[in-house]
Amino acid sequence: MRRSLRFELASRYAAAVALGIALVAAIGYFALRATLDRQIDASLLSVASIQASSVTDDPTGTMRFHEWDVSAEEASSLGDLNRYAQIWSESGESLLRSRYLTLDLPVDSAALGSAAEGEIGWAEGRLGEQHVRSIYYPLGRLGISHERHILEVAAPLSARDRTTRKAGLFLIGIVAFVSIGSFIGSWWLAGKTVRPVNEIIAQAEGIGGSGRGERIGAYAETREFASLVQVLNKMLSRIDQAFDAQRRFSADASHELRSPLTALRGELELALRRERSPDEYRRVIRSSLEEAVRLSDLAEDLLTLARSDAGVMEPRLEEVDLAERVRLARDRLRGRIDQEDLRVFVDLPREATGLYDVKLIDQLVWNLLDNAVKFSRPGGAIEVSVSPSESGFVLTVLDDGPGLPEEAPERIFDRFSRNDEAHSAEGTGLGLSIVRAIAEAHGGQVTAANREEGGASFQVLLPSTGLRE
Repeated sequence: MRRSLRFELASRYAAAVALGIALVAAIGYFALRATLDRQIDASLLSVASIQASSVTDDPTGTMRFHEWDVSAEEASSLGDLNRYAQIWSESGESLLRSRYLTLDLPVDSAALGSAAEGEIGWAEGRLGEQHVRSIYYPLGRLGISHERHILEVAAPLSARDRTTRKAGLFLIGIVAFVSIGSFIGSWWLAGKTVRPVNEIIAQAEGIGGSGRGERIGAYAETREFASLVQVLNKMLSRIDQAFDAQRRFSADASHELRSPLTALRGELELALRRERSPDEYRRVIRSSLEEAVRLSDLAEDLLTLARSDAGVMEPRLEEVDLAERVRLARDRLRGRIDQEDLRVFVDLPREATGLYDVKLIDQLVWNLLDNAVKFSRPGGAIEVSVSPSESGFVLTVLDDGPGLPEEAPERIFDRFSRNDEAHSAEGTGLGLSIVRAIAEAHGGQVTAANREEGGASFQVLLPSTGLRE
């Protein structure tokens, strides 16, 4: 289940604060307990020193504790201030207990063993219902006659346990209070933080398919949200531009398809109105075939551009001589060149080999030369050259036709874009768009400009590797 960004931010911040407070509380709790334990240990060590001296003072060797002469009721009223003492042998046999101690103190074998070896030992245990802490003091330190005797002094821990329990509950309450408070505060802060996101989402959802030209106007205080709004608005602008281009493309494609279909239908309907001579039928068939060829060319060009738009125009690279492909395209256009009485000047190196897709390169070269033949004036000249560059080769095609639109020469690469002089020319109006798509598929680029002496200049840069960078 997905959670809201506001809840995610608030919960993470509150969890971080709670973890920090809990860590501080835990450190404080254990520091308090350690302090109380040190105080108890100091008290036990002091009492053990006094009792050890008292036990070993008698020259006769008789052991006795230094105790106050009070009643049992008064002793029990001291509660947590009581200190219980007992003397053990190394084997754990009880030799002497303090006056008001009715039960043997708990014996810790490890601590008793350490004391038997001359080291002071510490341990905790149960004396009836009381939780006590004991010190094991070796009496051999004070005399040879007591080297096998061990003094145990115990203090009740009920006061320490009550204090630490109350401190623990208090610290738990603080942690809970701070955690709840931090969650409430972070919830409010997160709501303020993500408010621009909600506004952006609401406005973005309100921009439908018919909302072209609309932009996101959410107010963003932070630089990051302002950048997000700016990026989204740029994306919407690109979508609008792509939508407009696609709409124009669809309209132009419909118009281009309608013209040959209308002509084809008209020719056939006219031929069927009455009986025709064989020559007339042949004329209609030739005319219909021309329109069918035009439709086929248009469909092929549209398919090529559709592959480019979909990003699936992947060149199948192999070694291709660019100069040779130019010569072949020129030879294929020889009939139209002679018909228009054009002069074609070719400046080609002996070899211009690179890694290209031969079919796509043939299509690129054909469209450029076909465009030059189509728009050159009868008796004019066309110049074609291939020259090396730093990364590959430059294919240049010059014609002496009407030139490019002065206001926006790059628009000739738009689909179905024609200037007035070319509007009635044969072709699909997609040739230069295909040239640009093929050049970009090979990692290159195409540029166009008007010549000072008249006509247009086209240059295609093709990296010799034929790969996109």
